Amino acid sequence: MWRPRLEVADVFRAQDESFWGALEPRLSSEQRRVVGAISACRTAALGGHVDAYGPCGHLAVSYNSCRDRHCPKCQGAERERWLAERTKDLLPVAYFHVVFTVPEQIAEIALRNKREVYAILFKAASDALRIVAADPRHLGAEVGVLAVLHTWGQTLVHHPHLHCVVPGGGLSPGGAWVGCRETFLLPVRVLSRVFRRRFLEELEAARARGELAWVGRIGRLALAGEWRRLLATLRRVEWVVYAKRPFGGPEQVLEYLGRYTHKVAITNARLLSHEGGRVRFRYRDYRAGDAERVLELEAGEFIRRFLQHVLPRGFQRLRQYGLLANRGRREKLERARRELERRGAGAEPPRVGPSGDAGEEAEPGARGQCPVCGEGRRVSRRELARGEEVEPLVAAAREPARTDSS
Repeated sequence: MWRPRLEVADVFRAQDESFWGALEPRLSSEQRRVVGAISACRTAALGGHVDAYGPCGHLAVSYNSCRDRHCPKCQGAERERWLAERTKDLLPVAYFHVVFTVPEQIAEIALRNKREVYAILFKAASDALRIVAADPRHLGAEVGVLAVLHTWGQTLVHHPHLHCVVPGGGLSPGGAWVGCRETFLLPVRVLSRVFRRRFLEELEAARARGELAWVGRIGRLALAGEWRRLLATLRRVEWVVYAKRPFGGPEQVLEYLGRYTHKVAITNARLLSHEGGRVRFRYRDYRAGDAERVLELEAGEFIRRFLQHVLPRGFQRLRQYGLLANRGRREKLERARRELERRGAGAEPPRVGPSGDAGEEAEPGARGQCPVCGEGRRVSRRELARGEEVEPLVAAAREPARTDSS
């Protein structure tokens, strides 16, 4: 079983009580919970089990996972389950990848109003796609949108943006399938203008309802004059919306979704070292043609950057709209498939295969084979309670025990 030699959890556990004591007042309850979950993940603190294999006699100790969505080690199983559910929603058409980003001033507001501003980002981006697509001058159809929120850049800075996967076409008001051009979905400049307008409308409405907090560096925006100046600036600048190279079809969509839907701010595989109170990790410099570089941060700064990407409790970072919205999704997709089949574009949905990440670990002996010899089979399992010492149970597991089939 492959394990990274350094994990985010190791950086957390290496800090002393004085460090956490000084940081704790500045952390939200959700951030404190995430620190505890990641630190305890796959350790004796969460319990686990000891498996005995025969005839080789190997003993394997496995600790339970925290299953937190921010944990670099716990996204594999949830991702595969989610992908299996999404497979039946895929259509036999090309898919497009559209990314919506916000100006730096909005990112600053979002950092202190995550739930409200991230929700506005989802609404404004999905509205832009659906409004422009419904316009007869462009597509004249209702499209489907699967949106995934990422809040980080490669160096862990706060950079909220939305990745949207959109099938290449939609249903007209009369129920006919309207396909787009092979390499062009919708005009990005028009999308950008509509996105900007809808975002600022929603942001102004949230401010008027008193839903936004003006603290820290954005405290001045509580003043009406400062707020008006900010809005004037944001209406003048171009908001970045860009369409990436389209996917070839459903199989490529699944490959993308498998890599990005349950991604966390940084994987353990990118960590290089934690020495002398400093953390080094790899990142890609997109401005230099995807060149791989190394960044070194003081451990406290690394932890601060990591924790700023913790989402509010219960906030959904994957959402679906239009043809893919929960209401009416089955009926609309069936109609779309019938239309595509009538045009000779029908195809069976692709099968979901494993899409693991090098930074994630599989449970040893998950299918019953010995993780060492590969031939022995599991003959017994002893449960470990939370915090229970392993040595006594390992000794007990060496004694004759009932088999799994008994």
